[in-house]
Amino acid sequence: MLGPWPTPAGPAETNHAPLTAPGATRAVERVLERVLDTRLRQARETDAVFAHDMADRVAAFVRRGGKRLRTAFVWCGWRAAGGSGDPGAVLRTGAALELLQACALIHDDVMDGSPLRRGAPAMHVDFARDHRTGRAGGSADSFGTSAAVLAGDLALAWADDLLTETALAAPHGARLYDEWRVMRTEMVAGQYRDLRAQASGSSDAEEARTIAVLKSARYTVARPLALGATLAGADAPVLDALRAAGRCGGLAFQLRDDLIGAFGDPEVTGKPSDDDLRSRKLTPLLAAAVRLADATGDQEAAAVLAPGAGARPEHGVERMRAVLERTGARAEIEARIARLAAAGLRHFEATGAAPVVRREFAALVERASGVAPQPAEELV
Repeated sequence: MLGPWPTPAGPAETNHAPLTAPGATRAVERVLERVLDTRLRQARETDAVFAHDMADRVAAFVRRGGKRLRTAFVWCGWRAAGGSGDPGAVLRTGAALELLQACALIHDDVMDGSPLRRGAPAMHVDFARDHRTGRAGGSADSFGTSAAVLAGDLALAWADDLLTETALAAPHGARLYDEWRVMRTEMVAGQYRDLRAQASGSSDAEEARTIAVLKSARYTVARPLALGATLAGADAPVLDALRAAGRCGGLAFQLRDDLIGAFGDPEVTGKPSDDDLRSRKLTPLLAAAVRLADATGDQEAAAVLAPGAGARPEHGVERMRAVLERTGARAEIEARIARLAAAGLRHFEATGAAPVVRREFAALVERASGVAPQPAEELV
């Protein structure tokens, strides 16, 4: 006998008046609080040590927030597809995405060896520090890595539970779950391609773009837009337009993130600004610099950008930054971001969304990419 089935997380908001994207984000924060309270209570019923050491950490990490961009794009997709009435399923889907993002960040920091996230020690670093403080046996770093993997798994389980509960109660739940399922697979595929490219020392521009699309563009913008639109029962033309808009907006976001990863201020971003350069992570920014160095015969730049053994020292990172500037790669990526942001806006307009929703999408793309989308003729 099957069952008992999961039950919906409960009504999120009783006021059905249309919210703005910032209002929806605040509403999702309230949904997250209720979900986390429930999950923490369940964790304590399971095991007190697990609840204290791990579940509380995961909940605290989620509560530290971030941009909540995916939540806002879910809302924007729902509104673009004509969504109205009770927004509860949309808000719970946004909350599920924030839990999934926690999993992605925790695991990403483990794979990249990043020490900092959201202005605090990364999860694996925090676990390792407690291991050392407690004078426990074995390797503190190994313990931290293993515990952080489990913490990411827990965040994923919470995300899947919430999305499943929402899908079971939604009129278009099967379609919603299918979007979610594909998105999770794309995330893993993108992360693996990222690891593989780093191991091989690749400089291939097409591979860099594939990784950016799989790992970030679809997950950050395209799929959240489609998740929201699916809840509104969107037809194929609207979904196609949203996915195209999301690919462009998502790539603009990832390219900006690459620039921040190379040139950003950790005091502002809350994460290291040199991890990508130290590890020579394949990004469109790196691929552009390698291509431009080869095209101009700049052998010094090519040597600085070439794969090397181990993490680069500080002076090597500074030389890479200088080369990214000198070759024109940074300027090229900035121009590409502007073109992608504008293209995303054009695709979004094809949905027929109301002007207020189009303005919200443009504002979100500006937040994600750092540039205000402009019509193509204004970019000349």
